[in-house]
Amino acid sequence: MEKPQIIVHLQKSLNYTLFDTKWIPRSAKMVVLGNHPRGTGVMQVFELSHGQVNLIHDIEKPAQFRCGTFGASNLSQHNLATGDFKGTLAIWNLENTKEPTFSTHAHDEIINCIDGVGGLRIGEGAPEIVTGSRDGLVKVWDPRQANKPVACMEPAGGENKRDCWTVAFGHAFNQSDRCVAAGYDNGDIKLFDLRAMSLRWETNVKNGVCSLEFDRKDINMNKLVATTLESKFHVWDVRTQHPSKGFAQLTEKAHKSTIWVVRHLPQNRDVFMTSGGSGSIYLWKYNYPSNRVTKDGNDVDMGVIGTVDLQQNVVLSSQPIASFDWSPDKEGLAVCTSFDQTLRILICTKLNRI
Repeated sequence: MEKPQIIVHLQKSLNYTLFDTKWIPRSAKMVVLGNHPRGTGVMQVFELSHGQVNLIHDIEKPAQFRCGTFGASNLSQHNLATGDFKGTLAIWNLENTKEPTFSTHAHDEIINCIDGVGGLRIGEGAPEIVTGSRDGLVKVWDPRQANKPVACMEPAGGENKRDCWTVAFGHAFNQSDRCVAAGYDNGDIKLFDLRAMSLRWETNVKNGVCSLEFDRKDINMNKLVATTLESKFHVWDVRTQHPSKGFAQLTEKAHKSTIWVVRHLPQNRDVFMTSGGSGSIYLWKYNYPSNRVTKDGNDVDMGVIGTVDLQQNVVLSSQPIASFDWSPDKEGLAVCTSFDQTLRILICTKLNRI
């Protein structure tokens, strides 16, 4: 069987530090977030047109941008939620970025990570945004309610605050259920049940957690992937939770460097890309076991983990690939940014054959 190919379709050198990039849904446009050398924030919108990537909006703001998401936006408005180095959560209408449509001082320190749900027709329930910060807090926000989070997850009494590096929504398959996964610099991963307002599960993977993602946000929890420092990623089957053993898990080594990002293919939740500190990207396929559930010695259900196969890999840069995003509309089209200050448009072929 022919393997998928990863092709650099276009690339564009930029003169600032790139932290995050996202496809703008239902368009051939993408937004890039970063920082100018002079310490200000930059938000640029690019468009693919006639075999070129063209800059169409160039916005500068006083605070440096760190992360962004369209996850809580409806399809027609293209509202981008951003987190910045000053701890501000803001929502921007990309057609008019003079002032944000929503802004709140969300955290006392930098917002490292952000995710959204309930928009883009992905996930049931109200639109919500989750932020994680160096201040150790994970907060959930309803854009319709200014200045006060609807949930705040903080360390238990006596625990030290840890730097939260990554957050992800999942389990948003009906009007009331929703979960948030959060990963921290000390290797902690915590799964919060927003319906019960409780900690559902936690583990430690011994290295800082750089990226977390559920394979789909809008289904009953299925799989969760975490990438870490020290060249490892972990996959959990989160459909079946054993009372004492938790979720079935596998660990895989890759990239020979920090694994910065994991992103699942929107058109196939069993295919995902990881990006590395070595400037490489790896394409993976998850294979389910013949039976996902078995019984332990006490006749209690426990999960069975599958396997992952490396489908393709390519080195794009000598610097870390710090962000990656699949097009939600065109299978195989992707965008990534690196610390070499380059924006790259990628095409991954033959994904429908794996």
